Amino acid sequence: MLVAALPLSAARADEEETETERSPVSMVIFGSMEAGPGKTFLSVGMKRALGGGLAQSGFRLFVKAGGSQEETRRRVPHGTTYKAESQALIGYEWRIGDSFLALYAGSDTESEQRMEPFGLAFVEKRYGVRLQGDLWSTPLPGMMLQASAYVSTLNGRLWGRIAPGWRLPLGFYAGPELEAYRERGYRKLRLGLHLTGLRLLGLEWRLSGGWQQTSDRAAAFYTTLGLHWLR
Repeated sequence: MLVAALPLSAARADEEETETERSPVSMVIFGSMEAGPGKTFLSVGMKRALGGGLAQSGFRLFVKAGGSQEETRRRVPHGTTYKAESQALIGYEWRIGDSFLALYAGSDTESEQRMEPFGLAFVEKRYGVRLQGDLWSTPLPGMMLQASAYVSTLNGRLWGRIAPGWRLPLGFYAGPELEAYRERGYRKLRLGLHLTGLRLLGLEWRLSGGWQQTSDRAAAFYTTLGLHWLR
């Protein structure tokens, strides 16, 4: 009986291991860091499939939080402005092979604290609604296209980014990126290069950089580091 039980236990273990290995990926955790003239921005978030896995079409929960520190004014005394933002969105994602298109809608909030000289502080909170779309496509062998955009009622914000890329022998993609942002009284335009799909420490990374022009500063260099982790 003992001899018969050992193979049976091993078979069950193999079955459990196979089931675990075949469990669908249902969540991706992501983060990013941006640095530019007089400003840094950090964010973290997740996208989760609401039933099933991310490899299939279905409903998605998208949650993101971020914070920034920047100079309030270009001239001395600069002062410092701290901002915190968060979004909680529900949407649907259409999957076709390695490509997907997702559309979301939900809440958009922001708090702002301005630290002036002599310890004076001003705090504002804003609430709005955001509509967002994300696209990842492989239109040709060895080519990818990534595009994202959103519109928010917070200060009439509009943002969009498009980044085609071509696969290099090392396995990741490289190409140009174009990013534009607008809100009431402010404009930003970025043009740069990106490396997408770098694999390190069990994560996938994106590195990009280039030149940006804003409505309140001279042209300057920017860098962005992003990552995501499939679960």
